[in-house]
Order: sequence, then structure tokens, then C-alpha cells
Amino acid sequence: MALFKEKKKGLLGGLFAAFSRVDEDFLEELEERLILADAGVETAETAVEALRHEKGLKGEAVRQKLVDTLTAEMEKAGAPAMRLETKPSVILMVGVNGVGKTTTIGKLAKMYAAQGKKVLLCAADTFRAAAAEQLGIWAERTGADIVRHGEGGDPGAVVFDACNAAKARGADLVIVDTAGRLHNKQNLMNELTKLTKIVSRELPGADCEILLVLDATTGQNGLIQAEQFAGAAGVTGIVLTKLDGTAKGGVAFSIAQRLGVPVKLVGVGEGADDLRPFDAREFAEAMVQ
Repeated sequence: MALFKEKKKGLLGGLFAAFSRVDEDFLEELEERLILADAGVETAETAVEALRHEKGLKGEAVRQKLVDTLTAEMEKAGAPAMRLETKPSVILMVGVNGVGKTTTIGKLAKMYAAQGKKVLLCAADTFRAAAAEQLGIWAERTGADIVRHGEGGDPGAVVFDACNAAKARGADLVIVDTAGRLHNKQNLMNELTKLTKIVSRELPGADCEILLVLDATTGQNGLIQAEQFAGAAGVTGIVLTKLDGTAKGGVAFSIAQRLGVPVKLVGVGEGADDLRPFDAREFAEAMVQ
């Protein structure tokens, strides 16, 4: 399945037509555009240095060298494939409110249900009004089971019950919705740490993906969020939402280079089927148009 349903306008639109060869003017413009697209200073410098030593290149060869460089930077963060081989396996979804976390959970539930997996949703965001109700709607739409408690309850207790329900019901996959905001940042991070410990204790040996959901349009603010959550929850991968354009999607490069955390999935639209496995080369190709 293609990463994007249609060709996207990349961050370098018109750059290769404006410059016939690699020179300092070209490199300066390239660096500026990469930074404006939130690829980050480090990624921009890496790309520029890679091309600075290739001043004999022209046209398509320049573009392809840039694609190769950006792809290699993304791939340094590790494999993008999801690791969910055990029964049950767990996906712990983390991220601040408003990034599309609950919607992404619904899309994941649909995707894995279509693969024949029995999915159980865990409504561990007990702090946001109607969070469990929203997750319940997705459970109905996708045929997933759901474990939830009352609003304001203990998230750890919900996760505990979900882990045991998964074993009792023979679930293949547990997807846990977590709070995106508590009374203060430290409480939120402590809560996430507690939840990961409960999963490890109740489902020892289970594969567990801890996915941080980021809004691709937030740019470098997304990198700040990633740094905070990675320290608290041991993030194994990133889900970039709202990536229906590539103008500001360069934050994916910053995350991979700065944190060494791979992007594993991308949301490219509002539809339930608009969640795609991430492909570094295809993403770099889309960016470098």
C-alpha cells in the first residue's frame, strides 16, 4: 500500500529546476528549506555535507543523492516494522491531547481486526471526559472488546483488568489508550511509567510497542514532546498523524536523528483506512519533489 494516495507537493518544489548544478547557492537554499520544513538543523547539515562532496552531480542525480541521504538518516533509528508476535501482544498509546490518539487507536483496531486478530481496547484515559465513550464507539465499529472503568478511576486498575481479560478471552492484541494530560507533567510521566510496569508484570514476555502519537503539523514542538515521553515511557516508535501533506512533515527526520526512535506508522487522512506503515524511502521521495 502506498504511503500517500496521491503525489504530494514536497518541501523542495522548484529547487532543482532553479539550480542546474550543486554549488554554494544551491546548498544554502537547500539547508534553509529543510529547516523551514522542520527537518531540523542536524538533518539539514547532514544533507548539505553529503552533497557538498558531490559537486559534479546534476539534475536527477542530485535529487537521488538527497533521497538516499535522508533515507539513511531515517533508517539509523531502527526498523519501522511493528513487533507483535506474542499472544497477547500490547500496544501502549501515549501522547498529548489533541494529536489524534484515540482516532489512531480506532484505525489500529480496524487494521489488525482485518488481519484476523482479536483486539481488546483498554480505556486507561480516565481523566478526560468522554474518552472511554469515544473508545467504546471505535470498539463497536471494529468489533473489538473493550475494558473500561468509571471516569476518574485508577488507570493502573484498568490496565490490570485489561491484561487479565486478554488472557481469559484469548485476545491477540491489547491496545491501551492513556491520558494525554494530568494535573502536571510529572504526574503524567509517572503514570505512564506505572502503566508500563503493570503490563510487564501481568503479561511477562509479551511483545509491547509503546507508540508516541505526534501531530506532524506541530513541527519542532513535536520533537520536544517526543523527548519528554521517550524518557518516561520508553517509546519504541512514533505515529505521525495529519500527514496529508509534506510541507511540515520534516520533523520525522529530527525525531529519528535526535532520539533514535523510528517512525512506524503515519496517518494520511481522516478515513478509518488512512493509517499506513511507514516507509523511509517513500517518505524521502515525497519530501524531495
